[in-house]
Amino acid sequence: MWVKVWATGFAVGMSLALGGAGAQTAGQSAATGQEMAMSKPAPPAGPLKISFADNSAEWTAATLVALPHKTITLYNEHAKVSQTFSGVELIDLLKPLGVPDKPHGKEFRLYLVAEGSDGYQVVYSIGEVTPDVHDGTVLVADTLSGKAIGDSGPLQLVTTGEKRPARWVRNLVAIRVRTAE
Repeated sequence: MWVKVWATGFAVGMSLALGGAGAQTAGQSAATGQEMAMSKPAPPAGPLKISFADNSAEWTAATLVALPHKTITLYNEHAKVSQTFSGVELIDLLKPLGVPDKPHGKEFRLYLVAEGSDGYQVVYSIGEVTPDVHDGTVLVADTLSGKAIGDSGPLQLVTTGEKRPARWVRNLVAIRVRTAE
C-alpha cells in the first residue's frame, strides 16, 4: 500500500500546486488522503500470470489446489496477529518456465516483479525466492486459516523472514521475471 499511498499523496500535492479541482483545503491533512486510499477495496483479481523470457503460465486458486502445498504461520505486523497461510512455493511455479532453482553466476541477475490488482508492485531477487540460497519462504498463498483468502485474494504473495509484510502482495495478478543489466 505504501506506493499507492505515496502516489495518492503526490497527486493531491500536484493538484494543490496546480490549483486543480479536488485539491485538499488547508485544514485537510495528507493522512486523510492516505486513509481513503487504504480503505478502498482492491479491484477484483484475475488469474495470476507468470512470465519469464518467452514462457508464461496462468494460475488460479482452483488450478493451484492440485500442486503440493506448504503451510506457514507468520506474524502480520499490520493486523497485529499471527496468520496461517497455505499455498505453493513460488519457486515451484517458476521452475517450469525455465527459472533456475539453484542459480549460479550471472543467473543472480534475475529478479522478479510481483503485482497486485491494485497496481502495487514489489521486487524480489532470484536468491530471495530460491530455497537453495535463502532460508525464507516465498509462498503464493490460496488459503488463510484453512479458508479462501477473501478480501486479500484469491491469491496472495507472502514471505517468511521479514519484519513486516511490506512485500506481501494481495490480489496477486502478475509476476514478471526479468534480468538486470
